[in-house]
Amino acid sequence: MSDAGAARIGGPADEVPPIADTSGIREPTTRRGARTRATLVAAARTVFERDGYLTARLSDITAEAGCSIGTFYTYFTGKDEIFAAVLEAAQDDMLHPGMPHVADDDDPAAVIEASNRAYLVAFRRNAKLMALMHQVAAVDPAFRELRRRRGRAFAERNARRIAELQQRGQADPGIDPLQASYALSGMVSRMAMDQLVGEGADLEELVTVLTRLWINGLRLTDRSGEPAR
Repeated sequence: MSDAGAARIGGPADEVPPIADTSGIREPTTRRGARTRATLVAAARTVFERDGYLTARLSDITAEAGCSIGTFYTYFTGKDEIFAAVLEAAQDDMLHPGMPHVADDDDPAAVIEASNRAYLVAFRRNAKLMALMHQVAAVDPAFRELRRRRGRAFAERNARRIAELQQRGQADPGIDPLQASYALSGMVSRMAMDQLVGEGADLEELVTVLTRLWINGLRLTDRSGEPAR
């Protein structure tokens, strides 16, 4: 399952691991330093998205930023650190804040549809960077583990909401909430990767299909017991 999650019907207060570990990265102590660092991070995103993570070179990043290799090493120790900084800078834009708890008088199908749309819009806006995250996870065990823990956190959040719907009689009581969460959220994430990275698929059509599969997969009903639409 993608660490980005999908159809996040949990509350925004649920804690998840950060998108990247930037704890060891030095922070600038001056405004000028902060501007230089921001320029390097923006340049790195341009180079990574253009060339890919594996073939991107530090010299390409510094050339794009208009600074020296020495300046680069003032702020970062290598390519892995500046990639983490790129993800940190893009985090708020890449990940929508999640949907609220589904109250008794809310329509769960509408909540799932809105959450799927928010996820897919954010994914499309950052499709190249999302693809890069898959590339880096394939070669960096620490980053892969961070993504696994994020995916688990999002799955557990969705599972709690699915369980609440089951308790209210609005979702199939015979399915395991966590496994359903992994399956349905993973489906959305995989479709986003396949259809929105270089494919230019119709986003609203994706929203419609994926939401219908969520509804059918959970056998959602409205408050009157009728099948959700």
